[in-house]
Amino acid sequence: MVRPAHPEWKPLLEELESRRKVALAAGGPDRIAREHRHGRTTARERILKLVDAGSFLEVGTFVTTPTKDGSPLASTFICGLCEIDGRPVAIGAEDFTVEGGGTGVHLARPKGGWGGFIEEFAYGYRIPFVMLINGVGGSIILQDAIGYPELQAAHPTFPMFELMEAVPVLAAVLGPTAGSSAARAHMSHFSVMTGDNGCLFAGGPPVVKQALGLDVDKFALGGADVHVRGSGLIDNRAANEDEALAMIKRALSYLPDNVHQRPAISADWKENDQEELLAIVSPSARKIYDAEALIRCVADVDSFFDIAPEYGRSVKMGFARIEGHTVGAVASDNRFLAGSLDVPASVKQAKFIEICDRFHIPVVYFADVPGFLVGPKAEESGVLKFGAMALRAIQQASIPVYTVQVRRSYGLGGVATGNGNLMSLRLCWPSAAWGDMPIEGGVEAAFRAELEAVAPEDRPALKEKLTKKFEAQTSVWRAVEHFAAEEMVDPRDTRRYLSRLVKLFYRSPLPEKKP
Repeated sequence: MVRPAHPEWKPLLEELESRRKVALAAGGPDRIAREHRHGRTTARERILKLVDAGSFLEVGTFVTTPTKDGSPLASTFICGLCEIDGRPVAIGAEDFTVEGGGTGVHLARPKGGWGGFIEEFAYGYRIPFVMLINGVGGSIILQDAIGYPELQAAHPTFPMFELMEAVPVLAAVLGPTAGSSAARAHMSHFSVMTGDNGCLFAGGPPVVKQALGLDVDKFALGGADVHVRGSGLIDNRAANEDEALAMIKRALSYLPDNVHQRPAISADWKENDQEELLAIVSPSARKIYDAEALIRCVADVDSFFDIAPEYGRSVKMGFARIEGHTVGAVASDNRFLAGSLDVPASVKQAKFIEICDRFHIPVVYFADVPGFLVGPKAEESGVLKFGAMALRAIQQASIPVYTVQVRRSYGLGGVATGNGNLMSLRLCWPSAAWGDMPIEGGVEAAFRAELEAVAPEDRPALKEKLTKKFEAQTSVWRAVEHFAAEEMVDPRDTRRYLSRLVKLFYRSPLPEKKP
C-alpha cells in the first residue's frame, strides 16, 4: 500500500508545475502561431521530431528570459540528453519565439549555443552534439539585463573547438539566423539549411541597411543559394524542416560516437550489379559520365549520402557503405570543369578528408582528374593556395586512401587523389592514364618551336606523330609492370578488392587520439 504524501509537498509541486507551464509556453501562442504559419516549429517541437520517442531528458527547463514588464518568459535555448536511433546524443535548440532565440548572456552559466553547459556535457561524455539553429545571436534586451557592456574578446569559446576534435557535431539552420548563431553553424562536421526558411548572415538586413544603406532581402543576403551553392558555408540544402532533420539523422548514422570509436557496421546491406560499371563509365577521356552513379554502383545499395552537392561540383563526395562498413567516397566529376580541382572543390575535399581522418573512416577515391584548374581567374582566386590545402589534408591523413584510377591523373591534381599511408592502395582500371601532364598539352609545350617551324597545314600530322611516340613511352602498363601501381583490375572487380581492404582496416587497432 502506497503511503500518502506529506502535505507540505503540495505547494512545492504546484509551483513546479506552474513554472513548467511557463517553460512549455515558449514565446506564447501568438509567436508560436506565427512560426507555424511560416512552416517553422518551436525548439521543443523540433527536438521531439528528431529524437527517439520519449527519450528527451531536458536540462535547464526552468531558466527564464528577462522581459520589459517583468512577466515570466521561457528560455531562449532548449537543451538536454536524447537518443537518436538508440544512440545517446546531446542536443540544443534555439527558440526563435523567445527573444529571437538570442544567446543567454544574462545567465550565470550559458546553456549552450556559443559554448556552455550542453556542449561541455557532450565533450565530457564524448557523445555527439546536434544543434538546431534559428536565432539572432545577440539581443539588446538580454544585454541590458547584465547591466554593463561586455568585452567580447573576454568570452571563452570552450569547448566549441575542442568538441569538434572529440565528437561529431551536426547543425541544422531552420530559420533566420544571425551573428554568433550564424557563425556557430559552420563550426560543425555536417550542416544543413532549409531552402524555404533558412538564412544566415553576420548581420541581417536591418544591420546592412544601417551600415551600407542597402535594402536587401534576407534570402538574397544569406539564403541557401548564397551559402550552399556560393560560399560553401553550409553543406546541404533541404526543402523543408522535416527533410533537414532527416538529413541530420542520416549523417549521424555514418559517424561514431567519438574519436575513440569506429562507425557502427550495418548488417543490412545489398550489392549492386557490378556489370553496370561498364555502362556507366566510358574508357574514352572525351566522354563524360555520372560520377555519382559510379559511386552508387560500387557502394552498397542506397547507401551513398551526398555531401555538399552544390558546392565545388568538380568533386563528388559523401559517406557510403561497403558491406555495411562506412567509407568516405570521393570522385572526380568530369561533368564540371572536366573534373579539375578549383578553389571550392579543394576546400570541400580538404574538409571532408579531415572529417574522415578524425573519425577513422577510410576513403575510396575514384580518380579522373586533369589537374588543378588553370587560367587567369583560377590563378587570381588562389587555386594553388587552396589546392595545397587539399593536398595537405589527404597526404597527412592517417587513414588509408584506396585510389581507384578510373581514367586521368595529371600533375598536382593527381597528388590530391591518394597518399603514401602504409595501408593505402592504388587500383587501376585499363582506362587509366597518368603523368606530369596530358600528352597532348605536353607535346604542345615541349615541341612548340618544332611545330611552329613547319607549315601550318603540316602541324597536325607532326603533332599526331609526336603524340603517338609519347603515348607508347608513357603507357600505364609500363608503370604497372614496374609495380608503380599495386594492381590493374577489371572495373567489375573493384568492389571485391575494396570490400576486403575496408574490412581489414576495420579490424586494425585504433590509432592513439588526444583525450
